Amino acid sequence: MNTPTLEGKRVPSVTFKTRVRDESVGGSNPYRWEDISSDQLFRGKKVVVFSLPGAFTPTCSSAHLPGYEAAYDELSSLGVDEVYCISVNDVFVMNQWGKAQGVSKVKLIPDGSGLFTKGLGMLVKKDNLGFGERSWRYSMYVEDGAIKKAFIEPGFIDDCPTDPFEVSDAETMLEYLKSK
Repeated sequence: MNTPTLEGKRVPSVTFKTRVRDESVGGSNPYRWEDISSDQLFRGKKVVVFSLPGAFTPTCSSAHLPGYEAAYDELSSLGVDEVYCISVNDVFVMNQWGKAQGVSKVKLIPDGSGLFTKGLGMLVKKDNLGFGERSWRYSMYVEDGAIKKAFIEPGFIDDCPTDPFEVSDAETMLEYLKSK
């Protein structure tokens, strides 16, 4: 497989299925469905996106998400409006993972059907781990929907026997933004 080229492209136009707390719903689980478009997430904003194979998985939970959560304020000081973590997981898994991780700054975006990830060319098979199709690990800096810089982990292949985590970390993104 060839590693996709993301820089110079626009983010895919998709609709993300989310759940939003709404007390008017009542009951013990007062959430309602809310569709959010790529345009709503990216239009007129400077955004850092990082994507990972799955919520609750070892590297994603111990380093990738916590690194961006810890770097959020510094990223904001460099002009970033939002930091999104996108994963091919459903909204229920992403919400529970966010709670378990104590995330309050990074926005977790569920790409349950993998449409955003597929549109970027970053969808890979992880059948060797029983995951099905998931996102390859990467990060990118996006301005008004245009991908300006991407850090894609090496070894882009289906059923990768390892989980590279060398360039999509928060530190690499911070270094890039400081050098702009």
